[in-house]
Amino acid sequence: MRLVPLTPDYPLTAFDCGDDDLNKFLLDDAKPAQELRIANTFILEADDGRIAAYFCLLNDKISKSEVIGSRWKKIKSSFPRDKQFSSYPSVKIGRFAVSLDFRRKNVGSDMMDMLMKKLKVERSVSAFHYLTVDAYLSAVPFYEKNGFLHLTKKDEDEHTRLMYFDMMEIC
Repeated sequence: MRLVPLTPDYPLTAFDCGDDDLNKFLLDDAKPAQELRIANTFILEADDGRIAAYFCLLNDKISKSEVIGSRWKKIKSSFPRDKQFSSYPSVKIGRFAVSLDFRRKNVGSDMMDMLMKKLKVERSVSAFHYLTVDAYLSAVPFYEKNGFLHLTKKDEDEHTRLMYFDMMEIC
């Protein structure tokens, strides 16, 4: 499998991850979002050329106002005293989906590893310390398995949970 950036001429083919919103984003919204500089999408292509999975990335921040107290203290303590601010830059995973044909084959975790390594290596354009995601409740265990932590308890009754990963944990 190989990870490739979505380009204007990339031939998007049928994709079904079992979630209409995620399917629609890739097929209808990913290219316009990229053209408007809202989010960049990356495709994980299987060896046979099928789209196995995809994710999109956009800018974000972790702000003191949205984080539970003890978690904010941990985040803030990662920085020297003179660099302790009320928010810190992050990259958000806007969408993350694996095709039904590639489920239960570790494709999601493999793609998450590729994503994190890509972000760790390609640091020359924009600086950030965290990776964030608004995880669908059904995906929370996946993100927890991949090292993400919850930022707040305020969203426990919502349809998504705000989670983060400290990029400094990747060697």
